[in-house]
Amino acid sequence: MRKRRPTIAPDLTPVIDIVFILLIFFMVSSVFKKEEVVLALNLPNLEASTKEMKEKSVTIELSKVALAVDGKMLSFENLDELFSTYEKSTQILIHIDKEVEYERIMKLFERLQENELTSFSLVAKPH
Repeated sequence: MRKRRPTIAPDLTPVIDIVFILLIFFMVSSVFKKEEVVLALNLPNLEASTKEMKEKSVTIELSKVALAVDGKMLSFENLDELFSTYEKSTQILIHIDKEVEYERIMKLFERLQENELTSFSLVAKPH
């Protein structure tokens, strides 16, 4: 009877350890996309820092019943005349009350688009 030679095999324990460490690392560091919640809106709070405006900016305030541009009360009819005096690159800050109807907001955006004023930001209150 012949004696069997012991087969030489590499030790896989360190390889298995490294694979498990990598698996744990990727599980911990990966970001899983949460399911999108449909229309759970209550947006007017902001925790991020505010961005500094480089140019002179125009402030538009919109509430349920009133509209003001740079602190002056206006109507939607007067907006086209005022917007036509602005340069296309004018920075516009828009403050919208959270109870304003969508139709009023879209009316304002239409006026901005008609006058090619596309550089605007929606402003929320700091949290």
